[in-house]
Amino acid sequence: MASVSATCPRFQPLFSHSNKTGRAAGLKLVSVGWAKFTGFPSLKASRFRVSCSAKPETVEKVIEIVRKQLALKPETVLTSETEFVELGADSLDTVEIVMTLEEEFDINVEEESSQNITSVQEVADLIEKLVQQKAQGES
Repeated sequence: MASVSATCPRFQPLFSHSNKTGRAAGLKLVSVGWAKFTGFPSLKASRFRVSCSAKPETVEKVIEIVRKQLALKPETVLTSETEFVELGADSLDTVEIVMTLEEEFDINVEEESSQNITSVQEVADLIEKLVQQKAQGES
């Protein structure tokens, strides 16, 4: 499932003329869209991200491999949001996890990509992307 999200903070004066209660107007976040920015250009911030959510079976396979590689007890709870550092994994553990995933899914993970992986979900999303790229390349 693909999703698109965009965020653009719009900075407004601290006190709005239409604000009769005298409370600060502060920051206003605008989602899925772009606001015309007329204020301080140095404060302008925009972000656009497209992400694909991995299949549940991919997430489960990643969890299984992480559990085995880190020799975790069966009662240790792992979810897609679990970060490797929470499990006590260091960079060597992450490299070993990536190598096992490469063998399991018959993919090749670039070193640069593997250095940015911090959670089960990130790994699963990367696997889905690489498997999809490989399938497109073979057709």
